[in-house]
Amino acid sequence: MNNQTEIGIIGAGLAGMTAAIHLLKQGFSVTLFEKNSFPKHKVCGEFISNEIWDYLQTLDLDINSLQPTKIDTTLLSTLDGKTIESKLPLGGFGVSRYTLDYYLYQKAQELGGTIIQANVIDVVFSNDQFTISTDDNKQFKSKVVLGSFGKRSNMDLQLKRKFFQEKSPWLAVKAHYDFPFPDNVVALHNFDGGYCGVSKVENNAINVCYLVRYNSFKKHKDISEFQQKVMSKNPYLDIVFKEGKMLFEKPITISQISFEDKPKIENHMIMIGDAAGMIHPLCGNGMAMAIHGAKIAAELVSEYLENNITRNQLEHKYETQWNGAFKKRVQFGKILSKILLNTTLSKIVMKSVLYFPFLLPFIIKKTHGKPI
Repeated sequence: MNNQTEIGIIGAGLAGMTAAIHLLKQGFSVTLFEKNSFPKHKVCGEFISNEIWDYLQTLDLDINSLQPTKIDTTLLSTLDGKTIESKLPLGGFGVSRYTLDYYLYQKAQELGGTIIQANVIDVVFSNDQFTISTDDNKQFKSKVVLGSFGKRSNMDLQLKRKFFQEKSPWLAVKAHYDFPFPDNVVALHNFDGGYCGVSKVENNAINVCYLVRYNSFKKHKDISEFQQKVMSKNPYLDIVFKEGKMLFEKPITISQISFEDKPKIENHMIMIGDAAGMIHPLCGNGMAMAIHGAKIAAELVSEYLENNITRNQLEHKYETQWNGAFKKRVQFGKILSKILLNTTLSKIVMKSVLYFPFLLPFIIKKTHGKPI
């Protein structure tokens, strides 16, 4: 069975659905392939920088209807509980992926997008078109394919992507809590082996999401013990876990998270979102980057389908623009994470920021972009 579409998008995450909405509004036919159903929680920090707010408005997306929290302050804490606070130059907002992704999913459908709930098992490029095969024995033809399959997927294995062959030391854990916390603050709390983001999303829920080295985590029998024996040494996290009531039945996790460089084009597919590359979560900018990257891809795909550029130009321009927008941020994020995970260096940096308060806004600026 063959089905024809102009654009196939593999993965209906934040980047995939943003790109779909953009392209649907341009009048193109779009088919999204997503193995999961909606709504669904995802491991994510759930803070979005306001750098993409105006762009979302141009797509007629009413984010305010989701009742996001308005965030204008960041707070960092060391393992011993010393804190540094700073205003966020652009500010941002907090909204759960459960709510935001479902909203985008509904918008894509309203605009005429087709959403196929199936697992893509193969993509073949031949004679200037793609054939997408799903696990229910269906095939779809498309002129363009965007790969938006997240941090780690079977498609990465299928494409033999280099980062997938190498073990990564990172594990991420997330849960929502009922706990008194300021609406306008996103906090980053350091602990031995990792760091934990805390911020409020809609409905007064507190998102607690942390990244930890697996070697540190595996010494303990379960998540609860690790939080109690390691993370709770930071007094701020101790309060969260002692006084907060978890709203999930159990935390959700994802392992083997890779921050290595990833090719932006694979077999003529354009990679977007986490499939194109990730910034360390401590930078608090992954969601904004995913949306911005989707914008870059969608604008160039429009040019290609309107015969203004060739496929080779599409691919070259996308890689160039993606690197221009994000490469320096990602590199700075890697350096910052190494510093924060080194106890000695972390103390030096935190003391430096205490003595020289202008350093924290400088760090934020290095990991965030300008309004798009």
